[in-house]
Amino acid sequence: MTAHAITIRLADPRDAQAIALMSRDLVESGLGWKYDAARVLRAIRDPDTLAPVACERGRIAGFSLMEFGDERAHLVLLAVRPAQRRTGVGRRLVDWLVESARTAGIASLHLELRSGNEAARAFYRAMGFDETIVVPGYYRGRESALRMIRVLRAAGPVPYTWRPRTT
Repeated sequence: MTAHAITIRLADPRDAQAIALMSRDLVESGLGWKYDAARVLRAIRDPDTLAPVACERGRIAGFSLMEFGDERAHLVLLAVRPAQRRTGVGRRLVDWLVESARTAGIASLHLELRSGNEAARAFYRAMGFDETIVVPGYYRGRESALRMIRVLRAAGPVPYTWRPRTT
């Protein structure tokens, strides 16, 4: 598989169960299952949440959930199937989210990850995220989280780039 064989599209309600199972097995393992199919379905239907999926031949290879605020977006979940890691799937998902955030005028992207997840830490650093703080016991009192940020623009009103003609 190559990253070129992957297509990125918005998740649809039929994807909720597959996304939920990936979250349970690849993100939430050992913590309890918070993002079950019902919660994922609510996220897919939420107008302030983007839920892109990376697909290869109709099968979900990776997914992400990102919630949008006025100036901040929060990358809630991102997972890539183990067999498809290090093939560009995660990078394509993050690039898609960053472009969407820029289009929406978002100033910064925020995320948390398990502080001991060195592979994810290196991936997000490579994607332009900076480490901010460690939050002890963030994950159900069991594990610490590392918070990271990627600044897209200075906070404040979005500068207008279009001006009406003056004739």
